Parts: sequence; structure tokens; C-alpha cells
Amino acid sequence: MRYVRAQELLPESLLKELQQYADGVYLYIPRKQENRLSWGERTHSKQETARRNAAIWADAVQGNSPAVLAERYFLSEKTIRRILLEERRKQK
Repeated sequence: MRYVRAQELLPESLLKELQQYADGVYLYIPRKQENRLSWGERTHSKQETARRNAAIWADAVQGNSPAVLAERYFLSEKTIRRILLEERRKQK
């Protein structure tokens, strides 16, 4: 997200109206619902995380303990256990 000077973007009449409510403050204008991206769509983080979690599940099925997986994937054992629970639910 980048800042844009309101006086460069908005008509003067709208700028004056906005100043009645937000004079000199930063104002965030949210994207339209149809233009929003869900988490991970822009960077593909969602797919990368899903691949990692599937690999963790595959390693667990082969007999690796949560402690070993935590060290291997640089995550806490609690996180590994949560991932395994989610992956087990997907398998059902």
C-alpha cells in the first residue's frame, strides 16, 4: 500500500467535505469487495504453506516424531501437532 496525496487525487469539493471529518489525519480507504485478494493470493504463500504441511504429514506418516519434525521444519512442536491434526482431518 502506498500513500497518495488527496489533493492530487480527489476533486476539491470532496476534499473539503472530507476535511470536515478527518482534517489532517491519515485515512485508510478499504478496497472494494470485488477487488480484494484473500490471504496468500499475491505471493502464493497459501500454496507454499499447503505444500509444506503436506510434506510434514508425509514425514509423520513415515514415523517421524513431532520433535524431529519441529527441528527439521524450524517450527515448534505445538505448531507441528496443530498441522498434523489439520492434515489428519483432511484425510478423513
